[in-house]
Amino acid sequence: MPREFSRLDRIADQMQRELANLVRNSMKDPRLGMVTINGVRVAKDLGYADVYITLLSVDEVFESSPEVKETLAVLNHAAGFLRSELGRLMMLRVIPRLRFHFDSSVGYGRHMSYLIREAREKDQEDAQSRGDVSEESGTPEE
Repeated sequence: MPREFSRLDRIADQMQRELANLVRNSMKDPRLGMVTINGVRVAKDLGYADVYITLLSVDEVFESSPEVKETLAVLNHAAGFLRSELGRLMMLRVIPRLRFHFDSSVGYGRHMSYLIREAREKDQEDAQSRGDVSEESGTPEE
C-alpha cells in the first residue's frame, strides 16, 4: 500500500507552488534571474523551510558563480516579504522562516548525462571499428 503524503509534504508542495508564483509575478528586482524553485523542505516544527533553487542560464552555473551568489542574496533579503505573502496565501497558523539554497543536483545530472552520452558514443565507435576489422579479414562478427 503506498504511503500517503504527510502534512509536512503537503505544506512543502503548496509552499513550492506559491513561492514560484510569487518570485515570478511579485518580485521586480532586476538582479533576479530566471529562478526555478526545485523543492522545499519544511522542518517538523515549522520553524524553517529550506527552499532549493536553480537558475536558468546559457552557461553552466555553480554555487560559487557570481550570478548564483547574487540571486541567493536577493532572495534571502526578500525572505521576509515572501514569508508575509505566504502567510496571506496559505492557511497556516505559523509560516516557516525561509532559507534559500542553490540546488546543484540539476547541474550534476546534466554532467552525468554528458558522461553517459560520451561513453555510449565511444562504445559505438569501438563496435564499428571492430566490425570494420572483421569485414576486412573476412571472418564473420559474432
